[in-house]
Amino acid sequence: MTSTSDAEANWRSARQLIERAAGMGARFIATPENTNYLGPHERKVKLAESLDGPTCLRFTELARELGVHLLLGSFNEKSGDPKRCYNTSVLFGPDGEQLALYRKIHLFDIDLSADVRFKESATVMPGTELVVAPTELGAFGLSICYDLRFAELYGKLAAAGAQVLTVPSAFTLRTGKDHWHPLLRTRAIENQCWVVAAAQCGSHDDGGLRESFGHAMIVDPWGHIVAMATDGPGLAVAEIDLERLREIRASMPVSDHRRV
Repeated sequence: MTSTSDAEANWRSARQLIERAAGMGARFIATPENTNYLGPHERKVKLAESLDGPTCLRFTELARELGVHLLLGSFNEKSGDPKRCYNTSVLFGPDGEQLALYRKIHLFDIDLSADVRFKESATVMPGTELVVAPTELGAFGLSICYDLRFAELYGKLAAAGAQVLTVPSAFTLRTGKDHWHPLLRTRAIENQCWVVAAAQCGSHDDGGLRESFGHAMIVDPWGHIVAMATDGPGLAVAEIDLERLREIRASMPVSDHRRV
C-alpha cells in the first residue's frame, strides 16, 4: 500500500487489495504498518482510536464477510498518554473476533542524515509484551517494522511456538534498499519460520519525513523469497506449507542445539 493522511482513501485501497487476495483463495491476509494513516505524526496521535473504533470495526466486518484470518498490520491506538499513541497490530479471525494484538516494542529513532531523521518515540508509546497467536492455520508471531533489527525478539517468538512471523512495515527507502531483503531472509533462516512482510511503498504526505521501500514479500523457512510484490500497491501471494517448516526443523534441529 501507499497510505497517506486520507483515512477513507487508505481504507478503500486496503479493502480492494484484501478482497482481491481473498478472491485468489488467500486464507490469511496481512496489510502494512500504518495501514489507516501515514501523514503528519502529531495528527496521528489526535486521530488515535480505541480497539473498538472505526478502523478495527471495519476490519472485523471485512474478516467476517470474507471468512479469512486478517492482520491489520498496524493502526494508531489510543494510549493513556495524550501526546503519544500505540502502534498496534491486530489479528482478526474469520468470524471477525480479535484473536490477538501486539503493540510495537522497538521504536524507530534514527538520525541518518539531514534528509533521513525520525523520532517515533515522540508520538508513539512502546509496547512491552511478545505475542504468539495460535490459530487453525498455524501459530503467528507478531512484530512490526523496526522490530526486524532485533534478532532476540524473533528467537523468543520461535521458542514460544511461532511458525509464521509477521512483519508489517513502512521501511524507509534509504535503509530498505540495503537491509530489507537480508534481514527478512535472516529472520526466516535463523528461526526456521515462514515470514510474511506486508509493506508500505512510495511517498507519503507526512511532511517529507519518509519514502517507503516497498517489496512486500513472503519468505520460506529456508530463506527463499517465494513471493514479492512489484513496484507500487499490489499483492504478494504464496502457499504457506507448514509441513516444509517441520521438515526443515527436523533435518536441522537448531533450537535443540542452542547452548546460550
